[in-house]
Amino acid sequence: MAEESAAPAERASEGKSKLWKGVFAVAGIMTTLVIYGVLQEKIMRVPYGDGPDKEYFKYSLFLVFCNRITTSAVSAGVLLASKKALDPVAPIYKYGLVSISNILTTTCQYEALKYVSFPVQTLAKCAKMIPVMVWGTVIMQKRYKGPDYSIAFLVTLGCSIFILYPAGPDISPYSRGRENTVWGVSLMVGYLGFDGFTSTFQDKLFKGYNMEIHNQIFYTTICSCILSLTGIILQGHLLPAVDFVYRHNDCFLDIALLSTVATTSQFFISYTIRNFGALTFATIMTTRQLVSILLSCVWFTHPLSWEQCIGAVIVFGSLYTKTFLRKAPQEASLPEQMPNGAAGAGKS
Repeated sequence: MAEESAAPAERASEGKSKLWKGVFAVAGIMTTLVIYGVLQEKIMRVPYGDGPDKEYFKYSLFLVFCNRITTSAVSAGVLLASKKALDPVAPIYKYGLVSISNILTTTCQYEALKYVSFPVQTLAKCAKMIPVMVWGTVIMQKRYKGPDYSIAFLVTLGCSIFILYPAGPDISPYSRGRENTVWGVSLMVGYLGFDGFTSTFQDKLFKGYNMEIHNQIFYTTICSCILSLTGIILQGHLLPAVDFVYRHNDCFLDIALLSTVATTSQFFISYTIRNFGALTFATIMTTRQLVSILLSCVWFTHPLSWEQCIGAVIVFGSLYTKTFLRKAPQEASLPEQMPNGAAGAGKS
């Protein structure tokens, strides 16, 4: 009898523990990634300085370098603390391929913010399933079903409506009218293509090698550090970027916080998938994108037309439908979900 009476108490205790774990996961992902999104837009689109001395931060590759060096340091610390080997599991050139695609992904993402607003960029990221499906077919020989193509079509339709029917001309420090939108959308297409390749190739690495997530993050980000630093030096942007950050302490703090929340978010992503699975994680991420768009519209005063509202409803309605109609959700591939590209979104 004592055992029977103890069982409901244990179940209640387990339920309460899981509830708090869920609150921790949701709060962690929402906080870090929403801050990440706001900081992206602030760094790339808001001038630093006062009066006539106002100037814009233009060095996207420097942001990539700062993000990657932070992530590589943290992943190395995790590997050492857990006493796991630092030796590469796959050939270095394969990490390098992921790294190159990863740098191009993130650079396109940051550069696009010079020409399109954050809400446009965030909604366009929802269409990443299309290049993932294309690369999945080419690289992994995957086969997709009719509903997958239907969802992809609806998301593309919603994104197109959102981009083609703005409430008014977007105020951008690099604005050149129609050319502004075309160049921004072109950069987002580049982002989606490179991001789709990155996540798909990482998925192949995980399945082809018995690879621990932090091992791949460490070697990918180390390669990214070397490549991005080389790119900055070749562009002649290293000293101007350092000088800009030195002259604008608030920019230094923004970049440091951006790198910190991007790295921290990876912990919450891993924690959520491990404890609650892909279905819960996908729902949280979709909600996070919606919250980020709404916050950006309020914070940076981006007006939305009624057509854009319809486009957003189509996109998020399709994504929620896709999430809740999964009858047998599989564990999400971690690299496909990283927001800053350190292991694959954005992310997102």
